Amino acid sequence: MASPTGNGSLMSNDMLRAAEYKAFYLQARFVTGVVMYPIICIIGLLGNSLSIIVMSQKQMTSSTNVYLMSLAISDCVKLLSDFMYFMVILLLEVDPPTGNKAYGFLYPYAHYIFNASLCISAWLTVSVAVERYIYVCHPTRVKSYCTIRHARSVSLAVFICMSILAIPYAMRYKTIENANNSTTSQYDITVTDLWSNESFSKIYTWIQNFLRSIIPLCLLIILNTCIIYGLRRCRIGRSKTSRRHRITFMLIIVIVVFLICITPDAIMSTFLGLGYYEEEFLQRGIREITDLLLLVNSASNFVIYCIFNTIFWRNFVNLFCKPCYRINIHFEESQIRRLSLVGRPNKQSLQMKVGLNKTICGNGLLSEV
Repeated sequence: MASPTGNGSLMSNDMLRAAEYKAFYLQARFVTGVVMYPIICIIGLLGNSLSIIVMSQKQMTSSTNVYLMSLAISDCVKLLSDFMYFMVILLLEVDPPTGNKAYGFLYPYAHYIFNASLCISAWLTVSVAVERYIYVCHPTRVKSYCTIRHARSVSLAVFICMSILAIPYAMRYKTIENANNSTTSQYDITVTDLWSNESFSKIYTWIQNFLRSIIPLCLLIILNTCIIYGLRRCRIGRSKTSRRHRITFMLIIVIVVFLICITPDAIMSTFLGLGYYEEEFLQRGIREITDLLLLVNSASNFVIYCIFNTIFWRNFVNLFCKPCYRINIHFEESQIRRLSLVGRPNKQSLQMKVGLNKTICGNGLLSEV
């Protein structure tokens, strides 16, 4: 039989460990929610908004850009939800009663938006990978499958299906009001009766884990491997096909970043079976870090487009910094004139080649041919 002193020592150690985990969670929530979230959300919202504007231009119309524009819209929704989370955490730090009320009423809906947008982004990324796989490995089928109409239909189907399948997440938590002796009410979040059903909770969680993490991750790894192998067969570094596959290389970077950012969350949700608000403070603290990685993924695509897609970058500069673009175009025009000994082009219908698959149109925007 254990002595009373021994039991008291164990309880003391457990209480001390619980206090340390709570402090870790609060610190992680402050660093991510108050410090990192506003910076990443503002940059991400601005970048995705600019991406949508650039890709909506007539010269940028393509099936790939339809998927990327849909992905930017999904990312914007998630970034807005995460920015609201920052506002709530800030209120908890500045005005705890108001922050507690906002947290209690917004969290159940934010949980649904979070999971729905993740599923949508995951399957839109898979759609991009499938299209690039067809471009690289089955070029004879491009005209049949890689059309703008098909891309719009797939994107719309992904938005509708994933939003419907994530509806049970909107019914996972409910807000309860705890009455106390003070003048202000204390709001808390608890799991609903539906999610208290262990059979439903396990089955639906595994279904969502497969849809959100396991299947997309496996498909992306397989497709990415096939795409890279296909590019190597083309000997990308030794022929002119390197320019044709520059967009493919950019999309490989997008997919790799997605894989890196979503894998920790997939491990937390699938292999460790950890939830969210109902978990202990240690798990909730780690979840804050994995959610930050998901936020980085939603905000990073614009930077990738600017670095690896020269057509996107030049159209972006032309739309938002025309003087800089005109200087660059005049320089390229003089270089091409000098090298090819071509006469002065018609000013009204300027259309010259500046590289394989790039054309300068009359309005100065670049398009792919």
